Amino acid sequence: MSTTRPYSPGDRGPEPSGASGASQGDVPADGASGEAGAAPSGAAAPPGGRQVRRLRFEGESGVVPLARDFTRQALYAWGWLPAESADRRAAAEDVLLVVSELVTNACLHAEGPDQLCITCDNKVIRVEVADRGTGQPAPRTPHRAGRPGGHGMFIVQRLCLDWGVVRTPGVAGKTVWAELGAPA
Repeated sequence: MSTTRPYSPGDRGPEPSGASGASQGDVPADGASGEAGAAPSGAAAPPGGRQVRRLRFEGESGVVPLARDFTRQALYAWGWLPAESADRRAAAEDVLLVVSELVTNACLHAEGPDQLCITCDNKVIRVEVADRGTGQPAPRTPHRAGRPGGHGMFIVQRLCLDWGVVRTPGVAGKTVWAELGAPA
């Protein structure tokens, strides 16, 4: 798992058209802007296709439950929910937990989140949380399971295929991303 690689293994970064799933310049494939109050469409990701949802947090309160509800709606639209099996249900719950952890970390350590972007294709779901913080997220080392707090990035590291941080030169803040495998 990585905290320094800005893109997943094999990915060479965002393409000019935004086709890599990076947050800059990407247009939602399903037509939903994902802004607070926007209703997601009911279409699942087409075979080989990619769906994108965005949620902007400007002026919002209760951002963690808002992010979870937004993500849950996307999972329903993309066919991850309702889950047909225990494995599929666990995969959807993992996505919701990772969203909660990344948004909570932005609240606690980075002046709050600016935006949540969720991208789904047939194999991977990518969660990106943009914030204005300067810090570098990392699992607390050593991890002490019996102590309160400090478990967020450890959980993300354990549940995800990979995760990292993207910083844009000359722009304040960062985007923390995490990728989870689609259910079998």
